[in-house]
Amino acid sequence: MIETYIPIIILLAIAVIFAVTNVKLSSLLGPSRPGKEKLSTYESGIEPVGTAHDRFSVKFYMVAVLFILFDIEVVFLYQWAVSFLNLDTAKMIYSFISAIVFIIILLVGYIYVIKKGALKWD
Repeated sequence: MIETYIPIIILLAIAVIFAVTNVKLSSLLGPSRPGKEKLSTYESGIEPVGTAHDRFSVKFYMVAVLFILFDIEVVFLYQWAVSFLNLDTAKMIYSFISAIVFIIILLVGYIYVIKKGALKWD
């Protein structure tokens, strides 16, 4: 069974070797003229304010985690919607009820997040 994966492993090894070789060759053979402008932090053409080691508010991370959480739930609902019409009647009813329960749980979580003020920026 492992012999069926050998061509994939060989192709993957060739791709990794090719990528590493190209990166190393470009750094060795390419021009290198570092200067103050080239070594400065790029922030959309605006002069950087502060250092790169400034601390972010915890609310920033809360919003990021909530975005990922609700984004993943949308992916689950999309798969459910695609396969919904291919089910027979009994499974369709069970699937619909389970999707409604899933959406209600999401709605309760969303209301909890709003009540806690996790989406408010002070």
